[in-house]
Amino acid sequence: MDRFKQISTYVEVIAKGSLSAAARAEGIAPAMITRRLDALEQRLGIKLLQRTTRKIALTDEGAAFLEDCQRILAELENAEASVAARSARASGHLNISAPAGFGRDHVAPLIPSFLAEHRDVTVTLNLNDRVVDLIGEGIDVAVRIAALSDSSLVGVKLADNQRVVVASPAYLKRHGKPETPEDLASHNCLAFSSAGSQRGWTFLQEGKNVTMKVGGNMVCNDGAVLRDWALAGKGLAWRSMWEVAADIEAGRLVTVLNRYSAPGNDIYAVFTQRRHLPLRIRAFVDFLQRSYAASEYWSRKNTNRRAL
Repeated sequence: MDRFKQISTYVEVIAKGSLSAAARAEGIAPAMITRRLDALEQRLGIKLLQRTTRKIALTDEGAAFLEDCQRILAELENAEASVAARSARASGHLNISAPAGFGRDHVAPLIPSFLAEHRDVTVTLNLNDRVVDLIGEGIDVAVRIAALSDSSLVGVKLADNQRVVVASPAYLKRHGKPETPEDLASHNCLAFSSAGSQRGWTFLQEGKNVTMKVGGNMVCNDGAVLRDWALAGKGLAWRSMWEVAADIEAGRLVTVLNRYSAPGNDIYAVFTQRRHLPLRIRAFVDFLQRSYAASEYWSRKNTNRRAL
Protein backbone atom coordinates (compact mmCIF):
# COMPACT_ATOMS: atom_id res chain seq x y z
CA MET A 1 0.00 0.00 0.00
CA ASP A 2 2.89 2.39 0.85
CA ARG A 3 4.58 1.66 -2.47
CA PHE A 4 1.41 2.36 -4.39
CA LYS A 5 0.77 5.59 -2.49
CA GLN A 6 4.35 6.75 -3.14
CA ILE A 7 4.08 6.05 -6.87
CA SER A 8 0.65 7.68 -7.24
CA THR A 9 1.89 10.73 -5.31
CA TYR A 10 4.94 10.95 -7.57
CA VAL A 11 2.81 10.94 -10.72
CA GLU A 12 0.36 13.45 -9.15
CA VAL A 13 3.17 15.87 -8.30
CA ILE A 14 4.40 15.83 -11.89
CA ALA A 15 0.86 16.27 -13.23
CA LYS A 16 0.09 19.22 -10.92
CA GLY A 17 3.48 20.86 -11.41
CA SER A 18 4.33 21.37 -7.72
CA LEU A 19 4.27 19.75 -4.31
CA SER A 20 1.84 22.32 -2.94
CA ALA A 21 -0.64 21.82 -5.80
CA ALA A 22 -0.53 18.06 -5.35
CA ALA A 23 -1.09 18.51 -1.61
CA ARG A 24 -4.11 20.76 -2.20
CA ALA A 25 -5.61 18.26 -4.65
CA GLU A 26 -5.30 15.46 -2.09
CA GLY A 27 -6.32 17.62 0.88
CA ILE A 28 -3.17 17.01 2.91
CA ALA A 29 -0.20 19.07 4.08
CA PRO A 30 2.72 19.56 1.64
CA ALA A 31 4.97 17.98 4.27
CA MET A 32 3.16 14.66 3.75
CA ILE A 33 3.86 14.82 0.01
CA THR A 34 7.51 15.52 0.76
CA ARG A 35 7.74 12.51 3.12
CA ARG A 36 6.27 10.20 0.49
CA LEU A 37 8.68 11.35 -2.21
CA ASP A 38 11.62 11.10 0.19
CA ALA A 39 10.62 7.55 1.09
CA LEU A 40 10.29 6.63 -2.60
CA GLU A 41 13.73 8.00 -3.50
CA GLN A 42 15.29 6.36 -0.44
CA ARG A 43 13.76 2.99 -1.31
CA LEU A 44 14.94 3.24 -4.94
CA GLY A 45 18.32 4.72 -4.01
CA ILE A 46 18.11 7.39 -6.71
CA LYS A 47 17.16 11.03 -7.11
CA LEU A 48 13.96 11.46 -9.11
CA LEU A 49 13.20 15.16 -8.68
CA GLN A 50 14.90 18.44 -8.11
CA ARG A 51 12.20 20.16 -6.10
CA THR A 52 11.04 23.04 -3.96
CA THR A 53 7.49 23.66 -2.68
CA ARG A 54 6.85 25.79 -5.78
CA LYS A 55 8.88 24.18 -8.59
CA ILE A 56 9.98 20.69 -9.62
CA ALA A 57 12.32 19.34 -12.28
CA LEU A 58 12.72 15.71 -13.31
CA THR A 59 16.11 14.05 -13.38
CA ASP A 60 16.84 11.74 -16.32
CA GLU A 61 16.18 8.74 -14.09
CA GLY A 62 13.02 10.40 -12.82
CA ALA A 63 11.70 10.93 -16.36
CA ALA A 64 12.22 7.25 -17.27
CA PHE A 65 10.64 6.11 -14.02
CA LEU A 66 7.66 8.42 -14.61
CA GLU A 67 6.81 6.67 -17.87
CA ASP A 68 6.77 3.28 -16.13
CA CYS A 69 4.66 4.62 -13.27
CA GLN A 70 2.12 6.19 -15.64
CA ARG A 71 1.85 2.90 -17.55
CA ILE A 72 1.36 0.90 -14.32
CA LEU A 73 -1.33 3.25 -13.02
CA ALA A 74 -3.11 3.25 -16.38
CA GLU A 75 -3.11 -0.57 -16.43
CA LEU A 76 -4.49 -0.63 -12.89
CA GLU A 77 -7.23 1.81 -13.82
CA ASN A 78 -8.13 -0.30 -16.85
CA ALA A 79 -8.23 -3.45 -14.71
CA GLU A 80 -10.53 -1.79 -12.18
CA ALA A 81 -12.78 -0.49 -14.95
CA SER A 82 -12.99 -3.98 -16.43
CA VAL A 83 -13.97 -5.50 -13.08
CA ALA A 84 -16.53 -2.74 -12.49
CA ALA A 85 -18.07 -3.36 -15.90
CA ARG A 86 -18.22 -7.09 -15.18
CA SER A 87 -19.87 -6.50 -11.81
CA ALA A 88 -22.51 -4.36 -13.49
CA ARG A 89 -23.65 -7.38 -15.51
CA ALA A 90 -24.42 -10.68 -13.85
CA SER A 91 -22.14 -13.40 -15.20
CA GLY A 92 -20.54 -16.70 -14.27
CA HIS A 93 -21.85 -19.99 -12.92
CA LEU A 94 -24.43 -20.20 -10.13
CA ASN A 95 -24.78 -23.30 -7.93
CA ILE A 96 -28.23 -23.38 -6.31
CA SER A 97 -29.64 -25.77 -3.73
CA ALA A 98 -33.33 -26.14 -2.84
CA PRO A 99 -35.62 -28.65 -1.12
CA ALA A 100 -36.80 -31.25 -3.62
CA GLY A 101 -40.53 -30.48 -3.61
CA PHE A 102 -40.27 -26.71 -3.33
CA GLY A 103 -37.41 -26.56 -5.81
CA ARG A 104 -39.30 -28.65 -8.33
CA ASP A 105 -42.41 -26.44 -8.17
CA HIS A 106 -41.09 -22.99 -7.29
CA VAL A 107 -37.41 -22.72 -8.25
CA ALA A 108 -36.87 -24.86 -11.35
CA PRO A 109 -39.77 -23.30 -13.33
CA LEU A 110 -38.36 -19.80 -12.70
CA ILE A 111 -34.79 -20.47 -13.81
CA PRO A 112 -35.42 -20.19 -17.58
CA SER A 113 -36.90 -16.71 -17.08
CA PHE A 114 -34.00 -15.71 -14.84
CA LEU A 115 -31.48 -16.87 -17.46
CA ALA A 116 -33.39 -15.00 -20.17
CA GLU A 117 -32.77 -11.80 -18.17
CA HIS A 118 -29.14 -12.69 -17.40
CA ARG A 119 -27.70 -14.36 -20.49
CA ASP A 120 -24.13 -14.49 -19.17
CA VAL A 121 -25.13 -16.70 -16.21
CA THR A 122 -25.27 -20.50 -16.15
CA VAL A 123 -27.00 -22.53 -13.44
CA THR A 124 -26.72 -25.86 -11.67
CA LEU A 125 -29.77 -26.68 -9.54
CA ASN A 126 -29.38 -29.30 -6.81
CA LEU A 127 -32.66 -30.63 -5.35
CA ASN A 128 -32.55 -32.54 -2.07
CA ASP A 129 -34.16 -32.36 1.35
CA ARG A 130 -31.04 -32.35 3.51
CA VAL A 131 -29.36 -29.21 4.85
CA VAL A 132 -26.40 -28.72 2.53
CA ASP A 133 -22.97 -27.42 3.54
CA LEU A 134 -22.72 -24.30 1.40
CA ILE A 135 -18.94 -23.92 1.64
CA GLY A 136 -18.03 -27.59 1.60
CA GLU A 137 -20.29 -28.37 -1.36
CA GLY A 138 -19.62 -25.19 -3.33
CA ILE A 139 -23.21 -23.90 -3.13
CA ASP A 140 -23.62 -20.20 -3.95
CA VAL A 141 -27.16 -19.83 -2.64
CA ALA A 142 -29.53 -22.26 -0.91
CA VAL A 143 -33.29 -21.90 -0.68
CA ARG A 144 -34.48 -23.05 2.74
CA ILE A 145 -37.89 -23.26 4.37
CA ALA A 146 -36.95 -22.53 7.96
CA ALA A 147 -35.63 -19.75 10.16
CA LEU A 148 -31.87 -19.22 9.83
CA SER A 149 -30.01 -20.96 12.66
CA ASP A 150 -26.39 -20.74 11.47
CA SER A 151 -25.03 -17.31 12.45
CA SER A 152 -22.16 -17.64 9.97
CA LEU A 153 -24.59 -17.47 7.05
CA VAL A 154 -26.66 -14.62 5.63
CA GLY A 155 -30.38 -15.17 5.14
CA VAL A 156 -32.74 -13.08 3.02
CA LYS A 157 -36.46 -13.71 3.38
CA LEU A 158 -38.05 -14.55 0.06
CA ALA A 159 -41.68 -15.09 1.07
CA ASP A 160 -44.02 -15.81 3.95
CA ASN A 161 -45.11 -19.38 4.45
CA GLN A 162 -47.55 -21.08 6.79
CA ARG A 163 -48.41 -24.70 7.43
CA VAL A 164 -52.06 -25.64 7.52
CA VAL A 165 -54.11 -28.78 8.06
CA VAL A 166 -56.13 -29.58 4.95
CA ALA A 167 -58.57 -32.19 3.70
CA SER A 168 -60.83 -32.63 0.73
CA PRO A 169 -64.50 -31.62 1.06
CA ALA A 170 -65.41 -35.28 0.47
CA TYR A 171 -63.30 -36.44 3.42
CA LEU A 172 -64.75 -33.80 5.74
CA LYS A 173 -68.28 -34.67 4.64
CA ARG A 174 -67.68 -38.31 5.61
CA HIS A 175 -65.72 -37.75 8.82
CA GLY A 176 -66.52 -34.22 10.01
CA LYS A 177 -64.15 -31.37 10.85
CA PRO A 178 -61.76 -31.59 13.79
CA GLU A 179 -62.39 -28.65 16.15
CA THR A 180 -59.24 -28.99 18.30
CA PRO A 181 -55.85 -30.65 17.75
CA GLU A 182 -56.93 -33.36 20.19
CA ASP A 183 -59.71 -34.33 17.75
CA LEU A 184 -57.02 -35.54 15.32
CA ALA A 185 -56.85 -38.77 17.31
CA SER A 186 -60.10 -39.85 15.65
CA HIS A 187 -59.01 -38.90 12.11
CA ASN A 188 -56.80 -40.50 9.47
CA CYS A 189 -53.74 -38.25 9.42
CA LEU A 190 -51.44 -38.49 6.41
CA ALA A 191 -48.04 -38.13 8.06
CA PHE A 192 -44.60 -37.28 6.74
CA SER A 193 -41.67 -39.51 7.64
CA SER A 194 -37.96 -38.99 7.15
CA ALA A 195 -35.08 -41.37 7.91
CA GLY A 196 -37.50 -43.73 9.61
CA SER A 197 -38.86 -41.04 11.95
CA GLN A 198 -42.41 -39.72 11.67
CA ARG A 199 -42.71 -35.95 11.94
CA GLY A 200 -45.28 -34.50 14.35
CA TRP A 201 -47.67 -31.66 13.62
CA THR A 202 -47.14 -28.35 15.43
CA PHE A 203 -49.96 -26.17 16.76
CA LEU A 204 -50.22 -22.98 18.79
CA GLN A 205 -51.94 -23.78 22.07
CA GLU A 206 -52.15 -21.38 25.02
CA GLY A 207 -49.44 -19.22 23.50
CA LYS A 208 -46.95 -22.06 23.01
CA ASN A 209 -45.99 -24.23 20.06
CA VAL A 210 -47.01 -27.81 20.81
CA THR A 211 -45.95 -30.69 18.56
CA MET A 212 -48.34 -33.62 18.47
CA LYS A 213 -47.78 -37.11 17.15
CA VAL A 214 -50.55 -38.09 14.75
CA GLY A 215 -51.60 -41.43 13.39
CA GLY A 216 -53.05 -42.87 10.20
CA ASN A 217 -52.81 -45.73 7.74
CA MET A 218 -50.67 -43.90 5.14
CA VAL A 219 -47.20 -42.41 5.70
CA CYS A 220 -44.79 -41.05 3.07
CA ASN A 221 -41.49 -39.19 2.84
CA ASP A 222 -42.67 -37.11 -0.15
CA GLY A 223 -44.89 -34.12 0.56
CA ALA A 224 -46.32 -34.10 -2.95
CA VAL A 225 -47.69 -37.60 -2.37
CA LEU A 226 -49.30 -36.51 0.90
CA ARG A 227 -50.99 -33.64 -0.92
CA ASP A 228 -52.27 -35.97 -3.61
CA TRP A 229 -53.63 -38.37 -1.00
CA ALA A 230 -55.43 -35.47 0.68
CA LEU A 231 -56.89 -34.40 -2.67
CA ALA A 232 -58.09 -37.94 -3.17
CA GLY A 233 -59.98 -37.80 0.13
CA LYS A 234 -57.76 -40.26 2.00
CA GLY A 235 -57.28 -38.14 5.12
CA LEU A 236 -55.97 -34.93 6.69
CA ALA A 237 -52.55 -33.54 5.74
CA TRP A 238 -50.37 -30.86 7.38
CA ARG A 239 -48.83 -29.01 4.45
CA SER A 240 -47.21 -25.71 3.57
CA MET A 241 -49.26 -23.01 1.88
CA TRP A 242 -46.81 -23.00 -1.04
CA GLU A 243 -48.01 -26.53 -1.82
CA VAL A 244 -51.76 -26.15 -1.33
CA ALA A 245 -52.71 -22.47 -1.79
CA ALA A 246 -54.06 -23.06 -5.31
CA ASP A 247 -56.02 -26.12 -4.14
CA ILE A 248 -57.58 -24.15 -1.28
CA GLU A 249 -58.53 -21.26 -3.57
CA ALA A 250 -60.10 -23.69 -6.06
CA GLY A 251 -62.02 -25.50 -3.32
CA ARG A 252 -60.23 -28.80 -3.85
CA LEU A 253 -58.92 -28.65 -0.28
CA VAL A 254 -60.32 -27.03 2.87
CA THR A 255 -58.30 -25.82 5.85
CA VAL A 256 -59.21 -26.84 9.40
CA LEU A 257 -57.89 -25.91 12.87
CA ASN A 258 -56.96 -22.45 11.56
CA ARG A 259 -57.06 -20.82 14.99
CA TYR A 260 -54.36 -23.23 16.15
CA SER A 261 -51.95 -22.51 13.27
CA ALA A 262 -48.35 -22.18 14.46
CA PRO A 263 -46.11 -19.27 13.37
CA GLY A 264 -44.96 -19.37 9.77
CA ASN A 265 -42.12 -21.51 8.49
CA ASP A 266 -40.92 -18.89 6.04
CA ILE A 267 -38.85 -19.21 2.86
CA TYR A 268 -35.29 -17.85 2.80
CA ALA A 269 -32.34 -17.54 0.46
CA VAL A 270 -29.13 -18.36 2.33
CA PHE A 271 -25.55 -17.57 1.30
CA THR A 272 -22.15 -17.18 2.94
CA GLN A 273 -21.40 -13.47 2.64
CA ARG A 274 -22.99 -10.07 2.22
CA ARG A 275 -20.01 -7.85 1.35
CA HIS A 276 -18.74 -8.11 -2.23
CA LEU A 277 -21.53 -10.53 -3.09
CA PRO A 278 -21.27 -11.54 -6.77
CA LEU A 279 -23.94 -9.87 -8.86
CA ARG A 280 -25.24 -13.23 -10.12
CA ILE A 281 -26.22 -14.17 -6.54
CA ARG A 282 -27.80 -10.79 -5.81
CA ALA A 283 -29.67 -10.91 -9.12
CA PHE A 284 -31.03 -14.41 -8.46
CA VAL A 285 -32.20 -13.59 -4.93
CA ASP A 286 -33.87 -10.39 -6.17
CA PHE A 287 -35.51 -12.34 -9.00
CA LEU A 288 -36.99 -14.88 -6.57
CA GLN A 289 -38.27 -12.11 -4.29
CA ARG A 290 -39.97 -10.34 -7.19
CA SER A 291 -41.46 -13.55 -8.52
CA TYR A 292 -42.86 -14.67 -5.17
CA ALA A 293 -44.23 -11.20 -4.42
CA ALA A 294 -46.16 -11.05 -7.69
CA SER A 295 -49.92 -10.90 -7.35
CA GLU A 296 -51.55 -14.34 -7.29
CA TYR A 297 -48.23 -16.18 -7.78
CA TRP A 298 -48.95 -18.86 -5.20
CA SER A 299 -52.55 -19.44 -6.23
CA ARG A 300 -51.49 -19.93 -9.86
CA LYS A 301 -49.16 -22.80 -9.00
CA ASN A 302 -50.19 -26.44 -9.23
CA THR A 303 -53.49 -25.59 -10.91
CA ASN A 304 -52.90 -28.23 -13.54
CA ARG A 305 -52.22 -31.02 -11.06
CA ARG A 306 -55.24 -33.22 -10.37
CA ALA A 307 -56.13 -35.48 -7.48
CA LEU A 308 -55.66 -39.22 -7.71
